[in-house]
Amino acid sequence: MSLETLEFTIYPDGRVREKVTGIVGASCQEVTAAIESQLGQVISQTTTSDYFAQNQVSPSTTAQNQASVSNW
Repeated sequence: MSLETLEFTIYPDGRVREKVTGIVGASCQEVTAAIESQLGQVISQTTTSDYFAQNQVSPSTTAQNQASVSNW
């Protein structure tokens, strides 16, 4: 499990740069939506490889889920 972080850089002219790391998929937009609405207008967005990554389920988790379903 990676560490989820939000990093903000505030420039002298008032611009704010936001960098999200450790959040996989589009859920990063859900995490930052409230903050962005308070900061003002979003001028641009750049997605990272984390945005396009898929949540991966470990084989042991899959096997455990299958076993619990078969016990019904």
